[in-house]
Amino acid sequence: MDRLTAQDLMLLWPEELGWSQDIGALAILDGGRLVDGDGRFRIETAREAIGRRLHRVPRFRQLLYRPRFGLGWPLWVDAAAIDLAEHVRELPLPAPADESQLLAACEELRHRRLSRSRPLWEMWFLPGLPDRRVGLFMKVHHTIADGVSGIAALGAFVDPVPDSPRSDAPPWSPAAMPTTGALFVDNLRRRRLELGRTVAKLEHPVTTVRLARRGWPAVREAFMEARAPRTSLSRRVGWHRRLALVRSDLELVKQVAHTHEATVNHVLMAALAGGLRALLLGRGEPVDGLVLRAAVPVSLHQEQPGQAQGNLDGMMVVPLPIGEADDVRRLRLIAAETTRRKRKYRPQGGTLFRNVVAQRAFLRLAPHQRLTNTYAANVPGPPVPLYFAGARLLEVFPVVPIVGNISLGVGALSYAGQFNITAVADREACPDPDLQVFTDGMHSSLETLVASVLVGSSGGAGPQASDRAPTGR
Repeated sequence: MDRLTAQDLMLLWPEELGWSQDIGALAILDGGRLVDGDGRFRIETAREAIGRRLHRVPRFRQLLYRPRFGLGWPLWVDAAAIDLAEHVRELPLPAPADESQLLAACEELRHRRLSRSRPLWEMWFLPGLPDRRVGLFMKVHHTIADGVSGIAALGAFVDPVPDSPRSDAPPWSPAAMPTTGALFVDNLRRRRLELGRTVAKLEHPVTTVRLARRGWPAVREAFMEARAPRTSLSRRVGWHRRLALVRSDLELVKQVAHTHEATVNHVLMAALAGGLRALLLGRGEPVDGLVLRAAVPVSLHQEQPGQAQGNLDGMMVVPLPIGEADDVRRLRLIAAETTRRKRKYRPQGGTLFRNVVAQRAFLRLAPHQRLTNTYAANVPGPPVPLYFAGARLLEVFPVVPIVGNISLGVGALSYAGQFNITAVADREACPDPDLQVFTDGMHSSLETLVASVLVGSSGGAGPQASDRAPTGR
């Protein structure tokens, strides 16, 4: 029985409250090999290429099954058949479509619910971009993967060279649906194991206390350290989003991090703080001395790169000194504090809320929570260019979910020398002009940090020293 974990369950209930739990990635492809002479996208070529690799992601051939009361937690079961035409689809854009039209189309696709009658993933190809480029929007339910394993899933369908040797999918026969009796017995066995673990903790109180003390600093950081300040962004989010992109050069970001004794993730946090500062100032809100709190997932995956599966991460809270106007000083403050926090042991997500009732109660309080103000995820991606069916992936951007009253979050992904950031905002809490102010603030912060490195090393060359200096859209 392949049951969901407690962490997976925490990603299942939010949809009942109106918060999508799909994660996604937007790739821009060089469509030369995927578009015919008449400008039509070769959708069957794409489906054939995906079908040959589908066995590499077993969850893409499974359904999420929720048994009736008394038969245990939801579990994964094999689908009787897979119709790729239902999962690999095309949405032509009005050519030549610009970036705003591409992002609007991605949002239209993102907010459509994945059908529970099929495996919980879709790939949409969006032809119509200038220069025969094609958008690819992939969405996966969060119960299948987190950021790291989501990128690994995308990686299952691409190659490091344009002309890779053809390989056919091995034969596959779906396993039979478990019977009611088998589900009952499995649920009973799991309850006995859980009871056994509880008894073992009581029989070994010293070990239990030692483990609790090990995880206590991270729990205190999240729940008791400080209350997240209220701002105009602290409002219940709905189902609809706005998306915006910020591009930067990974090597320049690494130079910034190295010069200021920081990491790439610290640079992302500093830019996020810069964007939030610009947004709040633009709304006329006071920022002097303001410190917001960002929820940052910490990957606990131990697999080899590209082989991660499922959800396996903890959570860190990073203070963002919005009141600090100087970008370099802000980066150094964030780096120093985050380095100190990284020394703490972080239990896997869901550890504190293993009970379904507790999970649901916690999520119902999410629109009123004062734990964090924003969300930021940074996922390391492939360092070399990749190809889908011979078409090069020119850019890749992550799309993260937001829930509760966290109405603005960012996802970052490094890919082939790029450092790409996607801002995801609630449509009502952050209208287009405000989102533009936010991304402009992130861009300005990145530009200032890059200039702090390049001015001293290249005699005032400034951000123009790279043909991919930070840009916002």
